[in-house]
Amino acid sequence: MKILVLNPIMYTPHRNIIPKVRSIKDTMMYNMCLGFKQNNHHITLAVAEEYKPTEIEKYDFEVLFFKSNFTSLFLPSVIPFSIDLFFYLKKKQSTFDIIISSEVFSFQSLFASLLCPTKTIIWHEMAIHQRKMKKLPSKIWYNIIAPLFERKSYVIPRSKPAYKFIHKYLKNVSSTPIEHGINLEQFKFQEEKKKQFIVVSQLIPRKNIESIIKKFNLFLKKYDSSYKLLIVGKGELHDKLAQMIKELHLENNIFLLGFKNHTELNLLLAESKGLLIDTFQDNNMVSIPESIVCGTPIITNSIPTNSYFIQDHKLGIVKEWDENDLQEVATNNLYVKNCIYIRETLSNHYLCNKMINIWNNHINKK
Repeated sequence: MKILVLNPIMYTPHRNIIPKVRSIKDTMMYNMCLGFKQNNHHITLAVAEEYKPTEIEKYDFEVLFFKSNFTSLFLPSVIPFSIDLFFYLKKKQSTFDIIISSEVFSFQSLFASLLCPTKTIIWHEMAIHQRKMKKLPSKIWYNIIAPLFERKSYVIPRSKPAYKFIHKYLKNVSSTPIEHGINLEQFKFQEEKKKQFIVVSQLIPRKNIESIIKKFNLFLKKYDSSYKLLIVGKGELHDKLAQMIKELHLENNIFLLGFKNHTELNLLLAESKGLLIDTFQDNNMVSIPESIVCGTPIITNSIPTNSYFIQDHKLGIVKEWDENDLQEVATNNLYVKNCIYIRETLSNHYLCNKMINIWNNHINKK
């Protein structure tokens, strides 16, 4: 089949600033498109021009970049609006068998729903209202715009919480979620682990890295002072975290490693006892399935919307965790075995095929 994927926002901006990147090939959506290609579908990916990488790339399928308009009103970091995309979709929609668009609250999903609702899947992630302007734009969209203009499109949620949220506003919704998939060629697993935990995160306030450092310090004092904590990522809090590590005299236990590509990250994840998360606010975190397919359990609070998947399959601990939970994961190999057992079901190939099957079942019921 010929599939058009509408995903203007390719990676998460911070404070409405879109970082310049050298490649989009490491993004979740690019690799999801690879999963469709592996299932012998022809893919076109539509992206906002602001997310175009700084270096020229050769892609595995067609990638089109569309200019954003009215950017002072519709921020490309939040809700890109593209007139060119609308007219492209109007002209080309008959050449595609399926159109997959990200998020109900988005102009690209609105365009697809207006022009070709019977061939549109909206792959929806949000499980709460967006907080900007006291949630007013979000509430207007979900209560008025979506029921009026997006009701005929078929919504597939990315998590159970996303299903509970969107089903309050739209009824044409799959009860089976499709989570974020992982390219298993980039992430190998290993059962033998080093005495280390890992954090994969932007170094920004809402990720609450300071709390993780404090809890890890308690673990060192109570259980095993030889453990290491690797912190992968970059951000505005780097210097503050480095100072905190110095003041706690943990320079030999905690290491700020900066950005790592998929190859480097795979090795660090696969050899770690657990991935640590203590975020204040997040949706589906891609680091969670990445960790699972590496055979590495997750210790997290319940904030990430895909944390339920960890609970359902006993892939780690989901709670307001402490140093005792670090010890539990460090000494119980069952979590590792569960991660390895389930990894194939998180592959892009598997999840893309599952999405098409859900779509076909939906079409056949009409």
